[in-house]
Amino acid sequence: MKHTFALEPIEKASIDELRALQLQRLRSTLMHAYTHSPVYRAKFDAAGVHPSDCRSLSDVSLFPFTTKADLRDSYPFGMFAVPREQLARIHASSGTTGKPTVVGYTLNDVDMWSMCVARSIRAAGARPGDTVHISYGYGLFTGGLGAHYGAEKLGLTVVPFGGGQTERQVQLIHDFKPDIIMVTPSYMLALADEFERQGIPAQEVSLRLGIFGAEPWTNDMRLNIEKRMGIDAVDIYGLSEVIGPGVASECVETKDGPTVWEDHFYPEIIDPETGAPVADGEWGELVFTSLTKEAMPIIRYRTRDLTRLLPGTARTMRRIEKITGRSDDMMIVRGVNVFPSQIEELILRQPALSAHYQCILTKEGPLDDLKVKVETRVGLSPDSAEAKKAAMALGHDAKAYIGSSLSVELCAEGEIERSQGKAKRVLDLRKR
Repeated sequence: MKHTFALEPIEKASIDELRALQLQRLRSTLMHAYTHSPVYRAKFDAAGVHPSDCRSLSDVSLFPFTTKADLRDSYPFGMFAVPREQLARIHASSGTTGKPTVVGYTLNDVDMWSMCVARSIRAAGARPGDTVHISYGYGLFTGGLGAHYGAEKLGLTVVPFGGGQTERQVQLIHDFKPDIIMVTPSYMLALADEFERQGIPAQEVSLRLGIFGAEPWTNDMRLNIEKRMGIDAVDIYGLSEVIGPGVASECVETKDGPTVWEDHFYPEIIDPETGAPVADGEWGELVFTSLTKEAMPIIRYRTRDLTRLLPGTARTMRRIEKITGRSDDMMIVRGVNVFPSQIEELILRQPALSAHYQCILTKEGPLDDLKVKVETRVGLSPDSAEAKKAAMALGHDAKAYIGSSLSVELCAEGEIERSQGKAKRVLDLRKR
Protein backbone atom coordinates (compact mmCIF):
# COMPACT_ATOMS: atom_id res chain seq x y z
CA MET A 1 0.00 0.00 0.00
CA LYS A 2 1.40 3.38 -1.00
CA HIS A 3 1.50 5.72 1.99
CA THR A 4 0.32 9.29 1.60
CA PHE A 5 2.58 12.02 2.95
CA ALA A 6 -0.41 14.32 3.60
CA LEU A 7 -1.21 15.22 7.22
CA GLU A 8 -3.81 13.05 8.94
CA PRO A 9 -7.02 15.01 9.74
CA ILE A 10 -6.41 14.67 13.53
CA GLU A 11 -3.08 16.51 13.21
CA LYS A 12 -4.96 19.64 12.13
CA ALA A 13 -8.24 19.06 14.02
CA SER A 14 -9.58 21.75 16.34
CA ILE A 15 -8.62 21.67 20.01
CA ASP A 16 -12.26 20.84 20.87
CA GLU A 17 -12.32 17.85 18.52
CA LEU A 18 -9.00 16.60 19.90
CA ARG A 19 -10.10 16.95 23.56
CA ALA A 20 -13.40 15.15 22.85
CA LEU A 21 -11.51 12.23 21.26
CA GLN A 22 -9.04 12.14 24.17
CA LEU A 23 -11.81 11.99 26.79
CA GLN A 24 -13.59 9.19 24.96
CA ARG A 25 -10.35 7.19 24.64
CA LEU A 26 -9.24 7.96 28.22
CA ARG A 27 -12.48 6.63 29.72
CA SER A 28 -12.26 3.52 27.55
CA THR A 29 -8.61 2.93 28.56
CA LEU A 30 -9.33 3.33 32.28
CA MET A 31 -12.16 0.79 32.03
CA HIS A 32 -10.00 -1.63 30.00
CA ALA A 33 -7.17 -1.37 32.56
CA TYR A 34 -9.54 -1.82 35.54
CA THR A 35 -11.37 -4.76 33.98
CA HIS A 36 -8.43 -6.72 32.58
CA SER A 37 -5.30 -5.79 34.60
CA PRO A 38 -5.22 -7.12 38.20
CA VAL A 39 -2.43 -4.61 38.98
CA TYR A 40 -4.56 -1.62 37.95
CA ARG A 41 -7.71 -2.98 39.59
CA ALA A 42 -5.80 -3.24 42.89
CA LYS A 43 -4.25 0.23 42.47
CA PHE A 44 -7.59 1.90 41.64
CA ASP A 45 -9.39 0.12 44.49
CA ALA A 46 -6.65 1.12 46.96
CA ALA A 47 -6.97 4.74 45.82
CA GLY A 48 -10.79 4.60 46.07
CA VAL A 49 -11.37 5.49 42.40
CA HIS A 50 -13.35 3.83 39.62
CA PRO A 51 -13.17 4.47 35.84
CA SER A 52 -16.69 5.95 36.04
CA ASP A 53 -15.22 8.80 38.16
CA CYS A 54 -13.54 10.18 35.02
CA ARG A 55 -16.00 12.72 33.62
CA SER A 56 -13.48 15.25 32.25
CA LEU A 57 -9.82 15.14 31.18
CA SER A 58 -8.74 16.86 34.41
CA ASP A 59 -10.22 13.91 36.34
CA VAL A 60 -7.21 11.85 35.26
CA SER A 61 -5.48 13.39 38.31
CA LEU A 62 -7.82 11.35 40.57
CA PHE A 63 -6.06 8.15 39.46
CA PRO A 64 -2.81 6.80 40.95
CA PHE A 65 0.57 7.11 39.24
CA THR A 66 2.40 4.19 37.66
CA THR A 67 6.16 3.98 38.25
CA LYS A 68 9.00 1.81 36.99
CA ALA A 69 8.81 -0.02 40.35
CA ASP A 70 5.24 -1.17 39.47
CA LEU A 71 6.56 -2.75 36.27
CA ARG A 72 9.46 -4.43 38.07
CA ASP A 73 7.22 -5.69 40.90
CA SER A 74 4.90 -7.34 38.35
CA TYR A 75 7.76 -8.91 36.33
CA PRO A 76 7.45 -10.43 33.84
CA PHE A 77 3.84 -10.28 32.60
CA GLY A 78 1.79 -8.95 35.52
CA MET A 79 1.00 -5.56 33.90
CA PHE A 80 -0.59 -7.07 30.81
CA ALA A 81 -4.33 -6.60 30.17
CA VAL A 82 -4.69 -9.34 27.55
CA PRO A 83 -3.94 -13.10 27.78
CA ARG A 84 -0.30 -13.91 26.99
CA GLU A 85 -1.28 -15.78 23.80
CA GLN A 86 -2.73 -12.56 22.33
CA LEU A 87 0.69 -10.87 22.44
CA ALA A 88 2.38 -10.32 19.09
CA ARG A 89 5.59 -8.91 20.55
CA ILE A 90 7.48 -8.58 23.84
CA HIS A 91 10.19 -5.96 24.46
CA ALA A 92 12.17 -5.20 27.61
CA SER A 93 14.52 -2.57 28.99
CA SER A 94 18.18 -3.40 29.57
CA GLY A 95 17.57 -3.83 33.31
CA THR A 96 20.92 -2.31 34.30
CA THR A 97 19.57 -1.23 37.70
CA GLY A 98 17.59 -4.35 38.59
CA LYS A 99 14.98 -6.47 36.87
CA PRO A 100 14.18 -5.33 33.32
CA THR A 101 10.85 -3.69 32.66
CA VAL A 102 8.83 -5.85 30.26
CA VAL A 103 6.30 -4.46 27.77
CA GLY A 104 3.92 -6.27 25.43
CA TYR A 105 2.06 -5.50 22.20
CA THR A 106 -0.94 -6.97 20.40
CA LEU A 107 -0.96 -6.83 16.59
CA ASN A 108 -3.15 -3.70 16.86
CA ASP A 109 -0.57 -2.15 19.22
CA VAL A 110 2.27 -2.87 16.78
CA ASP A 111 0.23 -1.27 13.98
CA MET A 112 -0.60 1.82 16.06
CA TRP A 113 3.06 2.14 17.16
CA SER A 114 4.26 1.84 13.55
CA MET A 115 1.78 4.54 12.52
CA CYS A 116 3.04 6.90 15.28
CA VAL A 117 6.66 6.39 14.20
CA ALA A 118 5.71 6.84 10.52
CA ARG A 119 3.97 10.10 11.47
CA SER A 120 7.09 11.14 13.40
CA ILE A 121 9.44 10.42 10.49
CA ARG A 122 7.16 12.33 8.11
CA ALA A 123 6.98 15.28 10.54
CA ALA A 124 10.79 15.22 10.80
CA GLY A 125 11.08 15.88 7.06
CA ALA A 126 11.04 12.53 5.24
CA ARG A 127 10.13 12.56 1.55
CA PRO A 128 8.72 9.84 -0.72
CA GLY A 129 11.51 7.57 -1.96
CA ASP A 130 13.89 8.25 0.94
CA THR A 131 16.23 5.58 2.33
CA VAL A 132 16.62 5.34 6.12
CA HIS A 133 19.78 4.01 7.79
CA ILE A 134 18.82 2.73 11.29
CA SER A 135 21.62 2.62 13.88
CA TYR A 136 19.40 2.17 16.94
CA GLY A 137 19.94 -1.21 18.60
CA TYR A 138 17.65 -4.04 17.50
CA GLY A 139 16.41 -6.82 19.80
CA LEU A 140 14.63 -6.26 23.12
CA PHE A 141 15.36 -2.49 23.02
CA THR A 142 12.39 -0.77 21.33
CA GLY A 143 14.48 1.69 19.29
CA GLY A 144 15.58 -0.40 16.32
CA LEU A 145 12.37 -2.29 15.54
CA GLY A 146 10.22 0.74 16.38
CA ALA A 147 12.09 2.91 13.88
CA HIS A 148 12.17 0.04 11.35
CA TYR A 149 8.42 -0.66 11.33
CA GLY A 150 7.63 3.07 11.21
CA ALA A 151 9.92 3.72 8.24
CA GLU A 152 8.46 0.74 6.37
CA LYS A 153 4.91 1.88 7.23
CA LEU A 154 5.75 5.23 5.60
CA GLY A 155 6.89 3.40 2.46
CA LEU A 156 10.61 4.20 2.82
CA THR A 157 13.59 1.94 2.11
CA VAL A 158 15.21 0.65 5.32
CA VAL A 159 18.84 -0.26 5.97
CA PRO A 160 18.53 -2.16 9.32
CA PHE A 161 22.14 -1.84 10.51
CA GLY A 162 21.73 -1.61 14.30
CA GLY A 163 24.50 -0.49 16.67
CA GLY A 164 28.27 -0.92 16.57
CA GLN A 165 30.81 -1.57 13.77
CA THR A 166 31.30 2.18 13.37
CA GLU A 167 33.85 1.87 10.55
CA ARG A 168 31.54 -0.39 8.53
CA GLN A 169 28.51 1.87 9.18
CA VAL A 170 30.39 4.83 7.71
CA GLN A 171 31.42 2.74 4.70
CA LEU A 172 27.82 1.65 4.03
CA ILE A 173 26.42 5.17 4.53
CA HIS A 174 29.01 6.32 1.97
CA ASP A 175 28.12 3.47 -0.46
CA PHE A 176 24.33 3.11 -0.01
CA LYS A 177 23.73 6.89 0.12
CA PRO A 178 20.78 6.98 2.59
CA ASP A 179 18.87 10.24 3.04
CA ILE A 180 17.97 9.78 6.73
CA ILE A 181 19.74 8.33 9.76
CA MET A 182 17.97 7.30 12.99
CA VAL A 183 20.38 6.92 15.94
CA THR A 184 21.23 8.25 19.41
CA PRO A 185 22.85 11.71 19.25
CA SER A 186 25.92 10.50 21.17
CA TYR A 187 26.53 7.70 18.64
CA MET A 188 26.04 10.19 15.77
CA LEU A 189 29.06 12.02 17.19
CA ALA A 190 31.07 8.78 17.02
CA LEU A 191 29.99 8.38 13.36
CA ALA A 192 30.94 12.01 12.64
CA ASP A 193 34.39 11.34 14.13
CA GLU A 194 34.76 8.27 11.89
CA PHE A 195 33.78 10.23 8.77
CA GLU A 196 36.51 12.73 9.66
CA ARG A 197 39.00 9.95 10.39
CA GLN A 198 38.35 8.45 6.95
CA GLY A 199 38.72 11.88 5.36
CA ILE A 200 35.13 12.02 4.06
CA PRO A 201 33.90 15.65 4.21
CA ALA A 202 30.31 16.33 5.35
CA GLN A 203 29.31 17.75 1.96
CA GLU A 204 30.10 14.38 0.34
CA VAL A 205 27.74 12.51 2.70
CA SER A 206 24.27 11.80 1.27
CA LEU A 207 22.45 12.28 4.60
CA ARG A 208 19.92 15.12 4.67
CA LEU A 209 18.18 14.42 7.95
CA GLY A 210 19.03 12.91 11.34
CA ILE A 211 16.25 11.73 13.69
CA PHE A 212 17.80 11.47 17.15
CA GLY A 213 16.37 10.13 20.40
CA ALA A 214 16.71 7.67 23.32
CA GLU A 215 18.75 10.12 25.45
CA PRO A 216 18.58 13.80 26.45
CA TRP A 217 20.52 16.17 24.15
CA THR A 218 20.82 19.93 24.01
CA ASN A 219 20.18 22.48 21.27
CA ASP A 220 23.95 23.13 21.32
CA MET A 221 24.46 19.46 20.48
CA ARG A 222 21.91 19.88 17.65
CA LEU A 223 23.88 22.77 16.17
CA ASN A 224 27.15 20.86 16.59
CA ILE A 225 25.81 17.82 14.68
CA GLU A 226 24.14 19.94 11.99
CA LYS A 227 27.33 21.88 11.37
CA ARG A 228 29.58 18.81 11.28
CA MET A 229 27.30 16.64 9.13
CA GLY A 230 25.44 19.24 7.04
CA ILE A 231 22.01 17.83 8.02
CA ASP A 232 18.79 18.80 9.80
CA ALA A 233 18.86 17.25 13.30
CA VAL A 234 15.38 16.53 14.68
CA ASP A 235 14.30 15.17 18.07
CA ILE A 236 12.11 12.04 18.40
CA TYR A 237 10.82 11.16 21.88
CA GLY A 238 9.54 7.96 23.41
CA LEU A 239 10.08 5.36 26.11
CA SER A 240 9.41 1.66 26.14
CA GLU A 241 6.97 1.82 29.08
CA VAL A 242 4.68 4.12 27.07
CA ILE A 243 5.26 2.38 23.70
CA GLY A 244 8.81 3.05 22.44
CA PRO A 245 9.98 5.78 20.04
CA GLY A 246 7.23 7.83 18.41
CA VAL A 247 5.35 9.18 21.43
CA ALA A 248 6.33 12.65 20.17
CA SER A 249 8.46 14.14 17.41
CA GLU A 250 9.74 17.51 16.30
CA CYS A 251 8.45 18.94 13.04
CA VAL A 252 11.33 19.95 10.77
CA GLU A 253 9.66 23.23 9.77
CA THR A 254 9.76 24.55 13.36
CA LYS A 255 12.31 22.44 15.33
CA ASP A 256 10.77 23.84 18.51
CA GLY A 257 10.36 20.72 20.66
CA PRO A 258 8.59 17.41 20.02
CA THR A 259 4.87 17.49 19.20
CA VAL A 260 3.07 14.91 21.37
CA TRP A 261 0.77 12.63 19.36
CA GLU A 262 -2.05 13.44 21.73
CA ASP A 263 -4.63 11.24 20.03
CA HIS A 264 -2.69 8.24 21.44
CA PHE A 265 -0.85 9.58 24.52
CA TYR A 266 -2.27 12.02 27.07
CA PRO A 267 0.46 14.20 28.65
CA GLU A 268 0.53 15.91 32.05
CA ILE A 269 3.20 17.87 33.89
CA ILE A 270 3.40 17.41 37.66
CA ASP A 271 5.48 18.85 40.47
CA PRO A 272 8.09 16.08 40.94
CA GLU A 273 8.11 16.62 44.72
CA THR A 274 4.37 16.74 45.49
CA GLY A 275 2.88 14.95 42.44
CA ALA A 276 0.37 17.81 42.00
CA PRO A 277 -0.47 18.74 38.38
CA VAL A 278 0.92 22.08 37.16
CA ALA A 279 -0.42 24.34 34.40
CA ASP A 280 0.73 24.21 30.78
CA GLY A 281 3.89 26.29 30.40
CA GLU A 282 5.21 25.42 33.88
CA TRP A 283 8.23 23.17 34.38
CA GLY A 284 7.92 19.78 36.02
CA GLU A 285 7.97 16.03 35.45
CA LEU A 286 6.33 14.56 32.36
CA VAL A 287 3.57 11.98 32.94
CA PHE A 288 1.83 9.92 30.24
CA THR A 289 -1.40 7.95 29.99
CA SER A 290 -1.86 5.75 26.92
CA LEU A 291 -5.18 6.18 25.10
CA THR A 292 -5.20 3.33 22.55
CA LYS A 293 -2.97 0.52 23.88
CA GLU A 294 -4.48 -2.95 24.30
CA ALA A 295 -1.81 -5.30 25.68
CA MET A 296 -0.40 -2.96 28.31
CA PRO A 297 -2.34 0.23 28.95
CA ILE A 298 -0.29 2.62 31.07
CA ILE A 299 -2.00 5.06 33.45
CA ARG A 300 -0.18 8.23 34.58
CA TYR A 301 3.33 6.84 34.05
CA ARG A 302 6.01 8.97 35.72
CA THR A 303 8.74 9.34 33.08
CA ARG A 304 11.22 11.26 35.33
CA ASP A 305 11.85 13.52 32.31
CA LEU A 306 11.79 17.24 33.15
CA THR A 307 10.08 19.58 30.69
CA ARG A 308 6.95 21.70 30.17
CA LEU A 309 3.91 21.56 27.89
CA LEU A 310 3.65 24.27 25.23
CA PRO A 311 0.92 25.18 22.71
CA GLY A 312 1.01 23.49 19.30
CA THR A 313 2.72 25.27 16.40
CA ALA A 314 3.15 23.05 13.32
CA ARG A 315 0.28 20.85 14.56
CA THR A 316 -2.80 21.33 16.80
CA MET A 317 -1.30 19.03 19.43
CA ARG A 318 0.82 20.37 22.27
CA ARG A 319 4.61 20.27 22.26
CA ILE A 320 7.05 19.41 25.02
CA GLU A 321 10.10 21.60 25.53
CA LYS A 322 13.19 19.72 24.37
CA ILE A 323 14.12 17.38 27.22
CA THR A 324 17.68 17.95 28.38
CA GLY A 325 17.51 16.34 31.81
CA ARG A 326 15.80 13.80 34.04
CA SER A 327 15.05 14.02 37.73
CA ASP A 328 17.08 10.82 38.18
CA ASP A 329 20.21 12.01 36.32
CA MET A 330 20.42 15.21 38.34
CA MET A 331 23.67 15.40 40.32
CA ILE A 332 23.60 17.16 43.68
CA VAL A 333 27.13 18.45 44.21
CA ARG A 334 27.68 20.20 47.56
CA GLY A 335 24.03 21.25 47.61
CA VAL A 336 23.93 22.48 44.00
CA ASN A 337 21.68 20.76 41.42
CA VAL A 338 23.71 20.00 38.28
CA PHE A 339 22.52 18.31 35.07
CA PRO A 340 24.87 16.74 32.50
CA SER A 341 23.16 18.85 29.82
CA GLN A 342 24.38 22.03 31.58
CA ILE A 343 27.96 20.73 31.47
CA GLU A 344 27.54 19.75 27.81
CA GLU A 345 26.34 23.25 26.93
CA LEU A 346 29.47 24.78 28.46
CA ILE A 347 31.79 22.23 26.79
CA LEU A 348 30.34 23.03 23.37
CA ARG A 349 31.22 26.69 23.85
CA GLN A 350 34.91 25.71 23.77
CA PRO A 351 36.15 25.04 20.20
CA ALA A 352 39.18 23.16 21.59
CA LEU A 353 36.93 20.53 23.23
CA SER A 354 34.81 17.78 21.68
CA ALA A 355 31.31 16.67 22.76
CA HIS A 356 32.62 13.36 24.18
CA TYR A 357 32.59 13.73 27.96
CA GLN A 358 31.74 12.00 31.24
CA CYS A 359 30.94 13.37 34.71
CA ILE A 360 32.55 11.45 37.59
CA LEU A 361 31.33 11.96 41.16
CA THR A 362 33.52 11.04 44.15
CA LYS A 363 33.64 11.95 47.84
CA GLU A 364 36.59 13.66 49.49
CA GLY A 365 35.84 13.21 53.20
CA PRO A 366 32.35 14.65 53.73
CA LEU A 367 32.43 16.70 50.49
CA ASP A 368 31.34 15.76 46.97
CA ASP A 369 33.80 16.21 44.11
CA LEU A 370 32.81 16.48 40.46
CA LYS A 371 35.36 15.74 37.76
CA VAL A 372 34.57 16.15 34.06
CA LYS A 373 36.60 14.03 31.67
CA VAL A 374 36.42 15.57 28.19
CA GLU A 375 38.20 14.84 24.94
CA THR A 376 39.97 17.55 23.00
CA ARG A 377 38.87 18.11 19.42
CA VAL A 378 40.25 15.84 16.71
CA GLY A 379 43.93 16.53 16.09
CA LEU A 380 44.52 18.65 19.22
CA SER A 381 46.80 17.32 21.98
CA PRO A 382 45.49 17.45 25.57
CA ASP A 383 48.93 18.84 26.52
CA SER A 384 48.61 21.85 24.20
CA ALA A 385 48.27 25.37 25.58
CA GLU A 386 44.98 25.77 23.69
CA ALA A 387 43.46 22.69 25.35
CA LYS A 388 44.63 23.70 28.82
CA LYS A 389 43.17 27.17 28.33
CA ALA A 390 39.82 25.62 27.33
CA ALA A 391 39.86 23.42 30.45
CA MET A 392 40.41 26.47 32.66
CA ALA A 393 37.57 28.31 30.89
CA LEU A 394 35.24 25.32 31.39
CA GLY A 395 35.99 25.25 35.12
CA HIS A 396 35.40 29.01 35.36
CA ASP A 397 32.11 28.84 33.39
CA ALA A 398 30.81 25.99 35.56
CA LYS A 399 31.37 28.03 38.70
CA ALA A 400 29.89 31.19 37.13
CA TYR A 401 26.84 29.74 35.36
CA ILE A 402 25.97 26.57 37.31
CA GLY A 403 27.36 27.52 40.72
CA SER A 404 29.40 24.33 41.11
CA SER A 405 33.16 23.83 41.23
CA LEU A 406 34.56 21.01 39.12
CA SER A 407 37.91 19.71 37.95
CA VAL A 408 38.60 19.01 34.28
CA GLU A 409 40.61 16.06 32.99
CA LEU A 410 41.59 16.43 29.34
CA CYS A 411 41.63 13.22 27.27
CA ALA A 412 42.90 12.46 23.79
CA GLU A 413 40.55 11.47 20.97
CA GLY A 414 38.99 8.04 21.58
CA GLU A 415 39.85 7.77 25.31
CA ILE A 416 36.24 8.12 26.48
CA GLU A 417 34.27 4.96 25.74
CA ARG A 418 31.81 5.32 22.87
CA SER A 419 28.29 4.16 23.60
CA GLN A 420 26.42 2.19 20.94
CA GLY A 421 23.17 2.84 22.79
CA LYS A 422 22.41 5.47 25.40
CA ALA A 423 25.46 7.44 26.51
CA LYS A 424 26.55 6.89 30.13
CA ARG A 425 27.14 10.52 31.08
CA VAL A 426 27.38 10.18 34.88
CA LEU A 427 29.57 7.79 36.85
CA ASP A 428 28.70 8.10 40.55
CA LEU A 429 31.43 6.50 42.65
CA ARG A 430 30.23 8.02 45.94
CA LYS A 431 28.09 5.01 46.91
CA ARG A 432 30.80 2.44 46.27
